Amino acid sequence: MIEETLLEAEEKMEKAVVVAKEDFAAIRTGRAHPAMFNKIVADYYGAPTPINQLASFSVPEPRMAVVTPFDKTALRNIEQAIRDSDLGVNPSNDGNIIRVVFPELTEERRREYIKVAKSKGEDAKVSIRSVRRKAKDAIDKLIKDGEVGEDEGRRAEKELDDTTAKYVAQVDELLKHKEAELLEV
Repeated sequence: MIEETLLEAEEKMEKAVVVAKEDFAAIRTGRAHPAMFNKIVADYYGAPTPINQLASFSVPEPRMAVVTPFDKTALRNIEQAIRDSDLGVNPSNDGNIIRVVFPELTEERRREYIKVAKSKGEDAKVSIRSVRRKAKDAIDKLIKDGEVGEDEGRRAEKELDDTTAKYVAQVDELLKHKEAELLEV
């Protein structure tokens, strides 16, 4: 029973780290990257659809991305969705593809993106700690109900704390990497 609780907690913590990675990838840096478009949704025949399902992406130059829609009728909606997103870019199209040129980031803009990254990192750590708290409550309940011994419960709590520290450290490492990427000129 304790093993299941610990395993479930670890899986949820892993998911929190994966979400943090995706969030960090969506934050714009000085370089264009297809992952920046992962969270953008465009209207496609009345249904909000992620644009990474509507188009392919290529990065011919470090500060330019080319978006090629699979369905040319979706071109305008994809362009509008990119323009309305928080990327802060002004895409242009030639009737077949959309070119997205990323302007050089100013120092002030870099600092803002670092704040956003820190906020997303903190959100990930909060969700990891929340998973820990729920797992600890489950372990405490097992001890209280007499299903497991106190020693076994204490060992499980120590293992849970170690797992929590491991995943929080992963988020910190991801954040450190993202900050370095953002400050790179």
